[in-house]
Amino acid sequence: VQLQAFGGGSVQAGDSLRLSCAASGRSFSSYAIGWFRQAPDKEREFVAVSRWSGATYYADSVEGRFTISRDNAKNMVYLQMNSLKPEDTAVYYCVADAWSSHWFKRPALLDYWGQGTQVTVSS
Repeated sequence: VQLQAFGGGSVQAGDSLRLSCAASGRSFSSYAIGWFRQAPDKEREFVAVSRWSGATYYADSVEGRFTISRDNAKNMVYLQMNSLKPEDTAVYYCVADAWSSHWFKRPALLDYWGQGTQVTVSS
């Protein structure tokens, strides 16, 4: 599976942005697919994930502001980000793999990573 994330940019605090991730190579309908982010000088952190069943999980820091959705027919996943804050500034990575505890405990073991897209939120 190849993943390409896009839609990042520079916005003001309180603005919205939608990230998209296009998957190619094979259908990802049976995969979990989600987003991680990494800010400068910080650890990579989980943001959100959508299981093939449709169940979704969010980091506490984005719960209620971000929404993950997927279109299996188009091999696309989206991250709608509302009420953005400066602390949301990071490179956002689209990730896909089978559902497992790795999503929360050992993300380095997840198989498929996109190239990342920069999101910058200014105050």
